This record gives sequence, C-alpha cells and structure tokens, in this order.
Amino acid sequence: MKFNILVIIAVLSSSLMFAQIEKAPDRQEGEGPWSQLIIRGATLINGTLAPPMGPVDIVVEYNRIVDVRVVGYPGVPIKEGRRPVLKAGGKELNAEGMYIMPGFVDSHAHIGGRSQGTPAEYVYKLWMGHGITTIVDPSSGNGIAWTLDEKRRSEKNEITAPRIKAYTSFGQNSKSPIATDQQAREWVRSNAKLGADGIKFFGATPVVMAAALDENKKLGLRSKMHHSQTYVGSWNVLNSARSGLTSMEHWYGLPEALFHDRTVQDYSLDYNYQNEQDRFGEAGQLWKQAAPPNSKKYNDVMDELLALDFTLTPTFVIYEANRDLTRARLVEWHQEYTLPSLWDFYAPSRESHGSYWLNWGTEQEIEWKTNYKHWMNFVNDYKNRGGRVTVGTDAGFIYQLYGFSYPREMELLREAGFHPLEVIKAATLNGAEALGMENDIGSIEVGKLADFVIVEENPLVNFQTLYGTGAIRITENNEVVRVGGVKYTIKDGIIYDAKKLLSDVKEMVRKDKESKGYRITQPGIPMD
Repeated sequence: MKFNILVIIAVLSSSLMFAQIEKAPDRQEGEGPWSQLIIRGATLINGTLAPPMGPVDIVVEYNRIVDVRVVGYPGVPIKEGRRPVLKAGGKELNAEGMYIMPGFVDSHAHIGGRSQGTPAEYVYKLWMGHGITTIVDPSSGNGIAWTLDEKRRSEKNEITAPRIKAYTSFGQNSKSPIATDQQAREWVRSNAKLGADGIKFFGATPVVMAAALDENKKLGLRSKMHHSQTYVGSWNVLNSARSGLTSMEHWYGLPEALFHDRTVQDYSLDYNYQNEQDRFGEAGQLWKQAAPPNSKKYNDVMDELLALDFTLTPTFVIYEANRDLTRARLVEWHQEYTLPSLWDFYAPSRESHGSYWLNWGTEQEIEWKTNYKHWMNFVNDYKNRGGRVTVGTDAGFIYQLYGFSYPREMELLREAGFHPLEVIKAATLNGAEALGMENDIGSIEVGKLADFVIVEENPLVNFQTLYGTGAIRITENNEVVRVGGVKYTIKDGIIYDAKKLLSDVKEMVRKDKESKGYRITQPGIPMD
C-alpha cells in the first residue's frame, strides 16, 4: 500500500491495484464453543461506564451470553449456592482474581498489505493477542472480494481472526472515473449488492460526494472518510456530516470546518502535496489555525456534529511519531514482533506513503506536540458533550504495529482527558454503536455475543498492562518483572490463549529474520 492519496484516488477504478496478501490458514487455535461455558469469579469492567463489579460468573451457551450473575463480595469466599450450575458437557474457566471486559473493537484496521509483506495470519494474531475481536477494514485494500471472503471465514470461525466489517474505497472496481451524480449512485448500489458493510471516502467533487452519501444513507450502510487535502477546500467535515457521512477518520477536514479568519490552510508558498514531508509537516500546524475552544464558531461546529450523531475516530496513535519519532522507532516490540518487510516499509522514503522522514526534527515535533493539544481538546470536549468517540489505530504505517498500537491509542485517549472507563467505552460500546452492532457486541449483557477480554491486571490502573510485552514492575525482593498482557481473548464463545497467539507471531518473525540473515537497524545505520 505504498500509495500517495492522490494516486489512490486516481487508480481506484482498477481492480488490478490490489496485490493481495496471503490469506489466513484454517483455524488451529482456540477451544470451543461449548453448549455451556461458565467464566467464574472475574471482576467485570463493562463498556457502559459502570464501575468495576465482582466477582461475577458469566454463562455462555454456544456464542451468546445467557446470564451475568454477581456471586459474592471482594475478599470473601464465594458461596457455591450463589453460582450458576455447570451442566453436563459444559466448560468452566476459572477467572478468579482476573478482570473481564467486552471484546475490543478497532474502528480503523487495515488487514496488512503486499508492500508491508504482512500475511493475514500475522495481522490477525497480533490483533487477537491484544483482545481485539472486531475490526473495520476501511477501504479493503486487498480487494473487496478478498476481504468479504475473509469476513465469511471469520464469521464461521474457520480462521483465527477478529470479526471483520468490510468497507470499500469509493470507486473501487469502477470501470471509469466517477464524475456524475448518476454514476455515484449506481456505484453505491453496486457496492451494497456486493455485500460491503460501508464505504470509505477520500474525496470527490461536491456533486459526487453528496450523491454517493445520500444513496449510501438510503441503503442503510455506514460510511467513513479521510478528508483528503486535495478536496477539503470545497468539502470539509460539516459538508460530509450534513450529507450523511457517519464517521470521520483522523482529523482532516475538521480544523478546516473550524476556520474563522481564513478559507484555506496557511500553506507555504513552495508546498507540494506530493512531498509528504510538506503534507504531514504542515498538517501539524493546522489546529492552531482553527477557531479557539468555546468560541462561537467552535461551539456551532461541535453542536451541529453532535446533533447529527456523528462519530469521531481520531487515530491519535498513527501520527504519534510526528511528535516523537525516536520513541516510535525504538518501542521494544519492534525487535521481536515486526517483520523485516514491515520494518523496511517504515524506512524514510520519498515514494512510500507514511515514510516521510526526509528532514524531520525538533521544529516539526514541537509543532505536532502543540497540534495534539488542540486536537485532543476538541475530541475530549466532543465526548464530554455527548459525542461518540471510538478507538481506531490505522496500524501498519508510520512505525505503528498491529495490535500493539491499540493499547497505545487507549493511553492517548487517557492523555486527552478521558477517564479510564470512558476509554473502555470508546473501545467497546462506542465502536459497536458506530457499526450499528450495539445489540450484539460492545458490552457484557444477556443476549449479546460472547466476546471477551480477560486480563490478570486492572487495566484502569495502567493501560500499559494490555501490551503484549506487558508492563514493568518491581517485586518486594527488588526483582524487575513483567506483568500483564491479555490472558484470554474469547470470540463467539471460543477461548484463545492470547499469549500463545503472540508467541506464534514472534516465531514467524524469528524464522523470517533467520532465513534472510536480517536484523533490525535504525535508518541510515548499515546492517553490517
């Protein structure tokens, strides 16, 4: 996926652009489902903003929750008479002393790409190893037929993978560029017939955007948009939301909707969009050009988005390298979990999308740190006023690794001002609502699908305990240890050993490095 946005827009009409990655093998992992599964004694952290509660026993029949029962009090032995009875042929999972949450939803999760060299099994196991049980693939970069087939296999649990919602890039597989109202509506109807769950937009003329969004809304499908700077001068977030867009990705188009003393970004006069350092460097100056918090313009835009029930998926994590490139390059999981091909993809390049470190340094990072403050302030205000914010990562670019980027996004929402329980809600129920799946996933309630994340450490105290590498702790004996990591990921009532899934990924990486004689080095430093 080493494509600039302009190139993507120009060539989406050709199905030949989709160099498909290797599909996941048939499932070998996971136990279940059972006619009855009882998860015993965990503390429940739900997706509803309710405080933790436990111990609880949760009863599942096949893939649905049938009972959530409080069975005692902390520090007091549980009386067996309070507990649901295990039936013949049932399965018990002892989770005493552990914490259970709804399965996580990644609202922006690309299933790898040929340029990254990431087979589907690698990506899926990184996600499942971090408790992610549902993902949205925005743009179906491996081709919509490929993605829909993987979606079907995941629904049947034929593969070890999260539940997949497939969004198609607008114009994908079109035989000619979409330039009219009629062409837009015809393409949208065709996309729905294929079985896509929604559309991912980058931009088009106002006539085409309005028609496509109107038709998609009539069909009851969801939509996302990365507002490309090549179109945002005539079509920003407010235009999209008014026309029926249900969710925006990142933040492009939002500061532009908040302009109050200008109509265009303050581009340098030698700016070139094809130079990605120009594009991303100057994007880091955008929020300070927007209307200030609590000004009339700021409040008017926010109030209108709230009234339209619009969803924000900020993906703070995917741009974090812009404010601290050294940290992003040196996070510890790259050594054992990042494939050589993916590491090479991240390296500075004038051509590869998201590899724009041509001359990055102090000045750019300071601008981006300020940019984050303004951006995070808007997102936190939006949440406080009743708006929906979800957790999405966009991993596979800009030094962000699948799975590991998810708890980092949770940390960044916490930095933005979210209470830890609000972060859990963003990761679960908000993600479900944005997909129209709140009756099936997003919280632990009777009747919903049996998707759970079980951990041994309290994530509300420290989201770093959700990383596959765990969090650092020191014992009474002055011994440094690692604690945390997801213990079990349960999807559709099937129990997966999350640490084993990550161990499988580590072995894939080890073998690949060994076969190539490869070791990770930093940009500009030779391997030998």
